[in-house]
Amino acid sequence: MIVITAPTGNIGRPLLSQLLESAPAAGEELRVIVRDPARLPDTARGRVEVITGSHADAKVLDRAFEGADAVFWLVPPDASRPPHDGYSGFTRPAVQAFAAHGVGHVVGVSALGRGTPVADRAGLVTASLAMDDLIASSGVAYRALANPSFFENLLEEADSIRDKSVFTDVVDADRRAPLVAVADIAAVAAGLLLDRSWTGTDSVPVLGPQDLSPNDLARIMTEQLGRPIRYERQPLDELHTTLVGYGLDEEFVQGVVDMKRAKDQGLDAGVVRTPDTASPTTFEQWCAQILAPAVRS
Repeated sequence: MIVITAPTGNIGRPLLSQLLESAPAAGEELRVIVRDPARLPDTARGRVEVITGSHADAKVLDRAFEGADAVFWLVPPDASRPPHDGYSGFTRPAVQAFAAHGVGHVVGVSALGRGTPVADRAGLVTASLAMDDLIASSGVAYRALANPSFFENLLEEADSIRDKSVFTDVVDADRRAPLVAVADIAAVAAGLLLDRSWTGTDSVPVLGPQDLSPNDLARIMTEQLGRPIRYERQPLDELHTTLVGYGLDEEFVQGVVDMKRAKDQGLDAGVVRTPDTASPTTFEQWCAQILAPAVRS
């Protein structure tokens, strides 16, 4: 039995789709924890066991983890809570439930940066790495998917790209770093959940096929969208002011700012890309398949 948390999210949805294709042949049953079952894809109807509720709720976890062999664990972002509480606080009931129900294997969504000079001051990433340590302390076999920024983050800028031909971030325009498509993260997670021959704890980097700078992204978007797209660098203090203006938790906002600052200082640059850490989807492919339809809609 494989339990999937956040099955309607950016990573959970493609993961569920991939497991629906592969799990039956492997003799695996699937169970999901979801707040709103109506958001599950039609392909899941009648093919997965549904536990309705939040995976922050200990009672929900007790029902969901009963008889489970493996769990996909993803903490949803919560802008109303400080980062440590949002990651480790959210996860603590799950760690207790892993032990109570004898869950053997857990695959979690985390971040790059462990071992880098800025890892202890990287805001949300620092909190995510602490969550990994918490899960590892439970005694389960654990694999933390160590991810860079997602291509999908650019979907938040679809309106600006459409209306102004501009996207923004806070990093240097020429700083190259790994970027990845969420479907590739889901594919790695699916492989680990289905083949549970691994033991102990470790991180699994998912780095995409190449490092790209904001200027590289602008060039590729220009080619794919057929019109000039440019990058504007936003000052960190401006980002802070904007996020606070949305009414977000002050500590969460500082966590975002610290993460962005750390990325500009090389947070994601500490892992060498190899055939094992690279993933296949190029930014060109992602632009054509995902970004272009979103911008043109």
